[in-house]
Amino acid sequence: MLNQVDATLAERGKRYGLFENHAKITQELKLAMVRNPGWYTLEHQHKEALEMIVHKIGRIVNGDPNYADSWHDIAGYAKLVENLINGESV
Repeated sequence: MLNQVDATLAERGKRYGLFENHAKITQELKLAMVRNPGWYTLEHQHKEALEMIVHKIGRIVNGDPNYADSWHDIAGYAKLVENLINGESV
């Protein structure tokens, strides 16, 4: 019998694909970002939002591209930064 963590991992694997494939996609996208000098001019919240968006993109590319929650999360991280830029609390 699977324990709770194993059950969660099995469920995520069905939705997002193999973890090692997702990790490769995501790390390659992050590497492309950090190779650009502009990366080092970003504030922490910009970097974190971009890294989370890349994480979600990796899940979409590696797994189910029709899982609406992944797209919703991308919009959410972008909205957080937009709110900060506009001086709104988040």
